[in-house]
Amino acid sequence: VTLTVAMAGAVCLWSGVGKLLERGGAMEILAWLLNPILKRVFPDSQKDSVLRGYLCANLCANLLGLGNAATPMGIQAAKRLKAPGSDEASDQLCRLVVLNTASIQLLPTNVAAVRSALGCGQPFDILPAVWVTSLLSAGLGVTAAVLLGKLRKP
Repeated sequence: VTLTVAMAGAVCLWSGVGKLLERGGAMEILAWLLNPILKRVFPDSQKDSVLRGYLCANLCANLLGLGNAATPMGIQAAKRLKAPGSDEASDQLCRLVVLNTASIQLLPTNVAAVRSALGCGQPFDILPAVWVTSLLSAGLGVTAAVLLGKLRKP
């Protein structure tokens, strides 16, 4: 019960911070900062501003370690990336799934909440390890998705 309350508190806190960032215009700034990456990984985001918004919100929530808060935006982005009338996942949709699975995190808030609830005095002392592993896993995952997408095409 203690762990659940701690997790719920952290998710509520950071979801609120995400809403404040969105209402304060910080999400637009983050979208502008993320645009060079988005246009390379998700070329369709340049043609579809709604898709770009969902992708940015999803990536920002993951950067803040809010996997649960990132899910609804990721689902909406996935719906927009799916080719109409096709049962096959597009290359961009596969990249989105890889990025969400790897989840690059600047602030692993959920993990810190669990560590804090279990009595850890410094729940964020894992930051360097989280940064290295999440960047490597996301980078390697996207690279593999791009290469496998090229191999699949005739």
